Amino acid sequence: MSSSEKQIFSLKQVVQSIQKTIEERYSTNYWVKAEMHKMNRYPSGHAFPELVQKEDGKIVAQITGTIWKQQLERINEAFIQVVKEPLQDGKTLLLLVKINYHPTFGLTLQILDIDPSYSLGELQREREETLKKLEALQLINRNQSREFPLLPKRLAIISGDSSKGLSDFYQVLQENPYNYYFETTFFEAYVQGDLAVNSICNALEKIKENIAKYDVVVIVRGGGAEVGMTCYNHFDLCKSIASFPIPVLTGIGHSTNLTVAEMVSFRNAITPTKLAEFLVLTFREFDLEIEKLLKQLSLESERLLSMKQLKLIAQVNGLTQLVQKRIRNAKERFLSLQFQVQHQSRSQLAKHQQAIENKETRLKPQVQFFLEKEVQKIQQVEEKVQFLDPIHVLKRGYSITRIKGKAIDGNALIEVDSEIETQTIQGTFSAKVTSISRNA
Repeated sequence: MSSSEKQIFSLKQVVQSIQKTIEERYSTNYWVKAEMHKMNRYPSGHAFPELVQKEDGKIVAQITGTIWKQQLERINEAFIQVVKEPLQDGKTLLLLVKINYHPTFGLTLQILDIDPSYSLGELQREREETLKKLEALQLINRNQSREFPLLPKRLAIISGDSSKGLSDFYQVLQENPYNYYFETTFFEAYVQGDLAVNSICNALEKIKENIAKYDVVVIVRGGGAEVGMTCYNHFDLCKSIASFPIPVLTGIGHSTNLTVAEMVSFRNAITPTKLAEFLVLTFREFDLEIEKLLKQLSLESERLLSMKQLKLIAQVNGLTQLVQKRIRNAKERFLSLQFQVQHQSRSQLAKHQQAIENKETRLKPQVQFFLEKEVQKIQQVEEKVQFLDPIHVLKRGYSITRIKGKAIDGNALIEVDSEIETQTIQGTFSAKVTSISRNA
C-alpha cells in the first residue's frame, strides 16, 4: 500500500482519541487502595504523588496521581482530624479517584478525596502487627523488667529543641519545692512525624555508647497536639525502646489510646509535666522513707535505752544491796578485830610496862654514874675552850689584824692604801697601809 493510500493520524489526533475513549469508558469515580510512595508536593500547593502497589516488597503497579491545591488542603485537614497525622509518604490509603488522560501530561489519577477511617484502620493494623512482632521476640515487658534506680538522678533526655513539652519538663525539675538536683543531658531529635523513628533510634544509640553515665532515658514531646503520633507504633522504634538496657520513660503528651512505644516503655505519663512530677516524687518518697526510718530508729533507740536504764537500775539496786551487805559484814568483822586488838593491846601494854619498870630500876644507878662522868668531860672541854679564847692571847700582848673583816694570814692580799683593823686587849683601831715590806 502506497503512502497515499495509508490512513495517517497526527499524534494529537491519537492522544485526543485516547482521551475521549478513556473519558467515555471511565466516566465515574472509583475507590482505589494504593500506597502513597512519594507525596511530591510543589510550591504551588498542588501535589503529584507517586501511587504504587507492592507485593512481597516489590512494586507491581505504579501511576502518578494529582491533587489540586484546594482539594489537598481540605483532604489533609480532614485526615489530620481523624488520623491525627498529616498525609505523608509510605502510607496505604483508600482514594476516591477519577481516571484522567491529558494529551500533554498523560494518564493520571485525579484524587478527589481520601477515606481517613480506612487509614485509621491501617494504623491500627500496623499497631497490632508491631505488638505481635514484639511479643514473638519476647520484648513486650523487657524494658519494664529493668531495675529502676533508687534515685534516678542522671537523665538522658530525647526531645525536640523547641518543644514546649521539654521546657515544661525542665521547669518542673528545676523548680521543685524540695530543691532536688537532676543531672540532664539533652539529645535533640524529631519527636513526631515520619522522621521521628530514625531520629529517636539514633539518639538511643548515642546514649547506649555511654550508657554508664545515665540512670534513665526520657522521651518527651508536648504542646497538646496529637498530630504525628503514629511513629510511636513503628516496629523499629518500639523495638529499640523495649530492648534498651536501662529504663525508658515516655511523656509524649496525648490523650488517646496508648501507643506501642508507651506500652513497652518502663513507665509512661500523659504529659512531660506529669513525667517530671513522677521523677520528683520518686526523690520525695525516698526522702519520706528516710524520715520514717529515722523516726523509727529514734523510737527504737529510746525503747532500748529505757530497757537498758531499767536493767541498769535493777543491777544498781542489786549491787547496792550486795555492797551494803558486804559493808555490814566488814563492819562486824572490823568490830570483832577491834575488840581482839584492844584486848591484846592491853595485855601487851601491861607486859611491856612491867618490863620497862624493871629495866628502869636496873638502869637508874648506871645512868647516874654515866651522867656524872660526862659532866666532868664537859667541864674539861669548857676549860680548854676558854683557854683558846683569843682574849687570853691579847692579854699576853698580842694583837689581831684584819682586812675586810678577815684575819690576815699567809694568803691575805695586802696592797698600799688598803684599810686594816687591829684588835688589842685595850680596844680596836683602824689604819691605812702606806708601804709594804715583804719577807724573803
